[in-house]
Amino acid sequence: MPDTPAIEVQHLTKQYPTGKVAVDDVSFSIAPGETFALLGPNGAGKSTTVEILEGYRTRTTGDVRVLDHDPARTSRSHNARIGIVLQTSGESPNVTVAEQLHHFATLYPRHRSVEELLDKIGLESQRNTRISRLSGGQRRRVDVALGIIGRPAVLFLDEPTTGFDPEARRRFWDLVNEVKAEGTTILLTTHYLDEAAHLADRAAVIADGKLLDIAPIDEIGGTEARTPRVTWRDASGEPHEVRTTDPHGLIQRTPVMHDLEVIRPSLEDVYLGMVGHQ
Repeated sequence: MPDTPAIEVQHLTKQYPTGKVAVDDVSFSIAPGETFALLGPNGAGKSTTVEILEGYRTRTTGDVRVLDHDPARTSRSHNARIGIVLQTSGESPNVTVAEQLHHFATLYPRHRSVEELLDKIGLESQRNTRISRLSGGQRRRVDVALGIIGRPAVLFLDEPTTGFDPEARRRFWDLVNEVKAEGTTILLTTHYLDEAAHLADRAAVIADGKLLDIAPIDEIGGTEARTPRVTWRDASGEPHEVRTTDPHGLIQRTPVMHDLEVIRPSLEDVYLGMVGHQ
């Protein structure tokens, strides 16, 4: 694996003329072939960060590199290596799904098969339907197809499964894992923490423009935040709650435990604890 990160962000800041700081000294890097999730509540600075990396928004200070290229200085060769799924749709409403995919395929020298994509996004039966007649979830699937049709080296997915039903989300996850297996670097923003847990190798949590933590998915928040909670009632009915890394040992040492529960914090528990404190 090359030493140069696929995406590198150093001390990134974005401040608007109003004085609002949307991104405040954020730094992280993403290795080639890695899937990285950027998590945070609405208004945290996620989309601003991603839009700067995509070249859609200018930064105030800091250094940003995507495939060792400054996205603020676009070039056709660089853009051909980038796939983008924006939060809002950008399709042409008066063409059919197949026509839209075929048109975009001609823009890339090493594009995917349109028939393959129609199957993978579950729109085979809508191939000749005008995009304006699709549901919101179906339009979102077209967005995803357009983002990966050129076999990008880096793929930006900004809340890609908004509007998907559970089955469509699962199909999307399978598709992302296929894209990852081809060596594509993926930067994902999502409000679905199960989606981040399923797809990402690492994650960063951002709130109020500041980076709170960055770690592998199963280490976000640190050891303390992931320590299990044991709750029970003793013989007199008195409630107890203890956080311990050894629930089994605690249970063995405690003679009477009614209504016993061992609660291991999920990614959602850890995330809500971090964002809530912020």
